[in-house]
Amino acid sequence: MSIYDLNAYEVLQTEDLSDLKSKGTLLKHKKSGARVLLMENDDENKVFTIGFRTPPSDSTGVPHIMEHSVLCGSNEFPVKDPFVELVKGSLNTFLNAMTYPDKTVYPVASCNDKDFQNLMHVYMDAVFYPNIYQNDKTFRQEGWSYKLDNPDGELTISGVVYNEMKGAFSSPEGVLDRVVLNSLFPDNAYSVESGGDPEVIPELTYEQFLDFHRKYYHPSNSYIYLYGDMNMEEKLRWLDEKYLSDFENEPVDSEIHLQKPFTEMKEVVQEYSIASEESEEDNTYLSYNKVIGTTLDEKLYLAFEILDYALLSAPGAPLKKALLDAGVGKDISGSYDNGVYQPIFSVISKNANVEQKEEFVRVIEDTLKDIVKNGINKKALRAGINYHEFRFREADFGNYPRGLMYGLQLFDSWLYDETKPFIHMQAIPTFEFLKEQVETGYFEELIQKYLLDNTHGSIVIIKPERGRTARMDKELADKLQAYKDSLSKEEIDALVKATKELEEYQEEESAPEDLAKIPVLGREDISREIAPIYNKELETSGVKLVHHEVETNGIGYTALLFDLSGIPGISSAGKRGERIGGRIVGTDGNDISGGGRYRESGFRCRREKLCGSPADSGRRHPQINNSFDDRPCFCGKKPDTSRNIVPPRQQIDGNFLIQTIRGGKSVVHQNLCGAKGKAPAAGLIGNFK
Repeated sequence: MSIYDLNAYEVLQTEDLSDLKSKGTLLKHKKSGARVLLMENDDENKVFTIGFRTPPSDSTGVPHIMEHSVLCGSNEFPVKDPFVELVKGSLNTFLNAMTYPDKTVYPVASCNDKDFQNLMHVYMDAVFYPNIYQNDKTFRQEGWSYKLDNPDGELTISGVVYNEMKGAFSSPEGVLDRVVLNSLFPDNAYSVESGGDPEVIPELTYEQFLDFHRKYYHPSNSYIYLYGDMNMEEKLRWLDEKYLSDFENEPVDSEIHLQKPFTEMKEVVQEYSIASEESEEDNTYLSYNKVIGTTLDEKLYLAFEILDYALLSAPGAPLKKALLDAGVGKDISGSYDNGVYQPIFSVISKNANVEQKEEFVRVIEDTLKDIVKNGINKKALRAGINYHEFRFREADFGNYPRGLMYGLQLFDSWLYDETKPFIHMQAIPTFEFLKEQVETGYFEELIQKYLLDNTHGSIVIIKPERGRTARMDKELADKLQAYKDSLSKEEIDALVKATKELEEYQEEESAPEDLAKIPVLGREDISREIAPIYNKELETSGVKLVHHEVETNGIGYTALLFDLSGIPGISSAGKRGERIGGRIVGTDGNDISGGGRYRESGFRCRREKLCGSPADSGRRHPQINNSFDDRPCFCGKKPDTSRNIVPPRQQIDGNFLIQTIRGGKSVVHQNLCGAKGKAPAAGLIGNFK
């Protein structure tokens, strides 16, 4: 039986995603209306995601609080922290949840079949049957509540999300990111803070919180994604019989509406806090922002990625150079956020001053006019296209499953047009189109249309204010004291009682019978087989080599490693060493390079996190639930993996190694002759495609 034989689903589209070595299928669950997308391939790192379109109507942070709360116990798994218990017996490769400006997603991944099924089960139960309806304690714990330890004590506000967002609002980059988004879309969901504004979060009531779940956490408003090597028919049948068939199709009004274009650019000024001893001089952020079409235009979606590189990131990038030469700020960066319905192109100057605003705008627009008139650097355009095509083909996301990242990118179109989920998964033809446009004036026309003539934009100024945090904390304390003074003795006693009950709830252990319901893996569920490594010995020009094939989607790599034991200062301790991914590693496995990192030409060292600071990730940043995942989280919608471009590496004791990848296959060549410090007789082998 195949997925086409399942009566519960209607197959809407099928796509050959050859660029990703996958087959794509779009389905709809007939009874509930749930949207389902499959990406079938031979990747054992399977991914499941269920997401919901969750546009906020205010800044109470209800989407973010809900994301936390549904993960605090459900009908079948009633423990208070099911995911803390789940990870104890799981081999997951990803387990988390994220709140975005217009959606909330719950992704999991695992290479183990039973573990993957367990994770799916817990997540599906969490989103559709959470324990939030039993009492308000989860809402008060994860969202907000008054805290009063005794009648004479100080009244404060506590809550996981409330405290998290107080931290987020103290970061100048976070303030800039939020104000840019809000400034450009005053009439739709992007005008408010989905993560929650600490000043507004306490306005959210328990009943409003429940109404949000009732409305948006329904299969009719869901997006279900399955990726990898699995029995898709079996998974679809389980989803239908276990959960989806329990619901009727109830269309949900969650559409993300387009913002009407501005007739003139807007200017917004917002303060951020600095310490009383910090200087306000050279501490302002200036941002020039334009709205660029929609994410449903696949050519525009990538073209401005290229322009971002050519104008602001490439060596000698003209916008960056012009602003630095003019002395407008000390750190110039750009971002192109195509993770929201209407993408945003920004030019950002850090360590600037408020009075430099006019010069900031003038330099940007004069430079762009000159580029349109005289042409953009064609080498920079080609380099940008090659760079982004390489990243697409390589799909190196560090420790994060590639299926996870594909799933997140699918939402860039699927969320806004159900008929176009795959357009950004088929990028190679678009890259070919962009290559053909380099000499045609296409990119200059984009600059004229979307950056110079486009009035849908904003100038955002984030300026420092000494002691702002202390002032706001005092204002809040005074407000809470005034509120407490207005309460009767009975109301104060009720607050003390509620505080104590919440603390007792938090300290209470889950019942043993409830803990036993959390699925865990047994030894019998874990394969004892080791993944085979296929090596083939060859000989080239008298040098014995080892050949190893790996699918690389048409990318050619070469890595040269040499035995350095004969070099003074490295082998003086009797150790033979070789350069391994930027370090000199001795034959005992220790780093003998003095701890220094080495950047190889054309490559950057692998980073611990998928993306950098909010300033350089260039994406709207989701609120991420870290409470049950101790791995580094990413702060961007599609994390910046530009620094993950490193060649595969191997450590060969006392020998040099050559690695070549050609025609989509990896060819690893190991010198077996044992000659120290001697260049290999055969380096690059074969023709690259």
